[in-house]
Amino acid sequence: MNNTTKNNDTTKSNDTTKSNDTTKSNDTIKSNDTIKNNDTIKNNDTIKNNGTIKNNGNINADKKDSSAKTLFQQIPGVDHLIELIAEDDRFRSIPLSVIKSSIRAVLAELRKEIKNAGNPDLSLQHMMNHVLNHAEKTVAPRLVSTINATGVVLHTNLGRAPLAHEALERIHAVAAGFSNLEFDLKKGRRGERYSAVETLLCELTGAEAALAVNNNAGAVLLALNTLAKGREVIVSRGELVEIGGSFRIPDVMEKSGCILKEVGATNRTHLRDYERAISEKTALLLKVHTSNYTIEGFTASVSLSDLVELGQNPTIPVMEDLGSGSLIDLSKYGLGREPTVSDAVSSGADIVTFSGDKLLGGPQAGLIIGRSDTIRRIKRNPLTRALRIDKLTLAALEATLNLYRDETEAIRKIPTLKMLTCPFQETVTKADKIIHALTVKLGHPDNNTVKLGDPNNNNNKTAPDDKADVGHADLSSRTGGGSYPELAIASRCVTIAPKQISAAQLEKRMRMFTPAVIGRIDNDRFIIDPRTLQEGEENIVVDALIDILDRRYL
Repeated sequence: MNNTTKNNDTTKSNDTTKSNDTTKSNDTIKSNDTIKNNDTIKNNDTIKNNGTIKNNGNINADKKDSSAKTLFQQIPGVDHLIELIAEDDRFRSIPLSVIKSSIRAVLAELRKEIKNAGNPDLSLQHMMNHVLNHAEKTVAPRLVSTINATGVVLHTNLGRAPLAHEALERIHAVAAGFSNLEFDLKKGRRGERYSAVETLLCELTGAEAALAVNNNAGAVLLALNTLAKGREVIVSRGELVEIGGSFRIPDVMEKSGCILKEVGATNRTHLRDYERAISEKTALLLKVHTSNYTIEGFTASVSLSDLVELGQNPTIPVMEDLGSGSLIDLSKYGLGREPTVSDAVSSGADIVTFSGDKLLGGPQAGLIIGRSDTIRRIKRNPLTRALRIDKLTLAALEATLNLYRDETEAIRKIPTLKMLTCPFQETVTKADKIIHALTVKLGHPDNNTVKLGDPNNNNNKTAPDDKADVGHADLSSRTGGGSYPELAIASRCVTIAPKQISAAQLEKRMRMFTPAVIGRIDNDRFIIDPRTLQEGEENIVVDALIDILDRRYL
C-alpha cells in the first residue's frame, strides 16, 4: 500500500499534469509547447483538424450545390419564353422553329455556365435579348455583300467580277417569272438554251458556233472529253498550269478521259517537239495560255498559228484554252497586251475556251467557241447537260455581251473594265475625298498638311490624331483572277495607322463590320485602295473607320 501511495503521490506531482494545468495559461496555449510534447494530444489534434477541414469542405460543397440548385430553378421553361417572345415585336420576322432552337441553345449555355460555378444573368429580359441575338445570327444570310478595298480587281475570294447594272436588270426580269429558256417563240416548239448567247458570241469573236457551260474548267473538260477521250492530247510542259483551288490542267485532262502527252521543257518548247510527238494515237493539239504566270529569260514557245498549220496535215484539231479571255485589246488603255478571243479564232483554232467572269466582266461561265461541226459534237455530249448553266447566268451573260457591241459603252458600264482602265488621277480624287471626310470627322477640319489632289504629294501624313494617322501613298493595284500576272496599276491609296489598336486589329474589325470592308495591310498601315471601290462605297468606308477608330470598339 505504501508503494501505491507513493505512486499516487507521484501521479499528483506528474509533470504532465502540471503541464496540463499550465495549458490553462494563455501563453502556454499560444506556444503550444504541451501539445508539441504530448504525442497523444498532437495526434488527436491532427485528427481533429483533419476532421474540421473535412467538415468545412462538406459545408462549402453543400453551399455550392444549394446555390447552383437555386440558379437552375430560376431558369424558365421553353414554353414560358415562347409566350413572352410572342408579345415582342422584335421576333415577328423570325420563324418559330428558329426561335425554339435559339431558346434551347441559350438555356443550354446558361446551364453549362452554372455547372461550371458561374453566376449568369438570369433576368428574363437578358435571356430574351440573348435569344434574339442567336436567332438573328441563325437567319442571317451566309453569302453577303462586301466592299472590296484591296485594289485587286478580279478578287476570286470576293466573287470576281461585279456585274453591270444592265446584267442585274436582266437577271431580275428573267427570274421574276417564266422565260423562253428552251422555247423557240417563232417556231412554237422546244428550242436551245444557248441561242440566247450564241449569236452574240459569234458576232463578237468571229466564231462559227458557240455554247456556254458553268465555268472554264468545265468547258475544257467537256471539249477534251468530246474530242479526245481515250486518245492522246499533246501539250507543252511549260503550259501545264495550276488554276484556282489547286486544280491543274493535267488533273482536268485525266478526268476527261484523254491521255496527256507532254512535249518540250518547262522554259522552252519548239515546233519540232510537237512534230515528233504526233502519232496515230494523237487526237488533239492543245495550247494553254499561261494567263496567271509568266516565264522570263531563256524561253521559247510555239504560236497558235504555227500549231494550226502543223495540224492541217495530217488533220488534227487544235484547241486553245485562253483562260481569262479578253474580248477587246486592253493595251490601248495602258494595260499589257493579252491575246484576245478573236485573235485565237482568226489564227484558225478549231476550239477556244475562256471564262465569263474574268476579263470579260460577266457572270461565272465557261465559254466554248469554234467551228460549227466541232461545236455540234460538243453539244451532243451528255456531259453538256451536267455542266449547263441556268437561266440567271444566261440572262447576265447576254446583257454583258450585248454591251460589247459598243466598246466605249463596255468600258464605261462593265465594272471590271471600268476599274482596270480607271486613270490614276481618278484614284487621287477618290482618295482625297476619303481623307478629307476622315480628317473632318476625326476632329481635324482645318488640317492642311497636304494639298488635296496634288499628285506630287506622295506618302504624306494628313491627319495626326490621337486615334490614327491618316495619309496617302501611291501603291499598285492588281488585276487578279489569273490575269495580267505582272501588271501593276498605279493607284493613290488611303493609309490609316491606328494608335490605340494595331493595324491587324483594325483590318479584322473592318472585316467584321456590316457591310464587311476588306482592305490590306502594308508597312503597319491599313490600306484602302479606291480603285476597287464601287460608286457610293467611299462613304460607307469612312463611316466604318470612324465607328471603329472614334468610339465604339476601343
